[in-house]
Amino acid sequence: MKICPVNENSVIIYFADALTPDTPDTPEPSPETADEIARSLSIIQQEMGGCIIDVVPSYRSILVSFDLMTIGHQSFVQKLQHVLDHCRGSLAEEAEPSLIELPVYYGPEVSLDAKVITDHTGLSFEEVINIHASTLYRVYAIGFAPGFAYLGNTDQRIAVPRKKTPRLKVPACSVALAERQTAIYPRESPGGWQIIGRSPVNPIDYQRKNLSLFEVGAKVKFIPISKTAFLDMGGVLSQEEHSLEDQRFQEGV
Repeated sequence: MKICPVNENSVIIYFADALTPDTPDTPEPSPETADEIARSLSIIQQEMGGCIIDVVPSYRSILVSFDLMTIGHQSFVQKLQHVLDHCRGSLAEEAEPSLIELPVYYGPEVSLDAKVITDHTGLSFEEVINIHASTLYRVYAIGFAPGFAYLGNTDQRIAVPRKKTPRLKVPACSVALAERQTAIYPRESPGGWQIIGRSPVNPIDYQRKNLSLFEVGAKVKFIPISKTAFLDMGGVLSQEEHSLEDQRFQEGV
């Protein structure tokens, strides 16, 4: 673990072995490091909440911003180091992370990249669905857009590359794959991940205290549902999608 200054009121804590600001994160996140970050995040918020402005966890680091009117930079770093050094021994006693079960419709209207995925993996789309829905994922980081959670690790058998040219519009609540990760787009936006399905549950709720359904360290399980269940639960299909034939599943897709 290494604490490095970012600016006058921010520091970044690196957790991965030999990781420095000049050594970028590797593409595949580590579950062990993610667990340590989630537990350390909890300790920082509990022990230093009075002077914290914001904390932003990532795959192998936590960015911490603090109030200079409350504490000076050097004093903050010393206190942070002390808190982490003396509390990490008790982190193993932390409660089990929460489990979020997220319903997903994997039908032809919404699995926009079914053929790309099956062509790349050599699997049938039913096999891809079974593999995707049988894995328990963890929330590694939240970013790109509010509520966009990076979930991993996906099974190597369904690892697919990002698109070379991103879509200009990915429908809200689309579930997607990229490399060894999966995610759900909380709102319509550009995006380069491969779309596998859609959830009737939006991870962003402005009435929710934490805004996002996800928090770093939580576990996520995808639950396949039918089109009827998707619509009954508030899922949205465009008029064009409503009338779409099962052409994406022809020829072995």
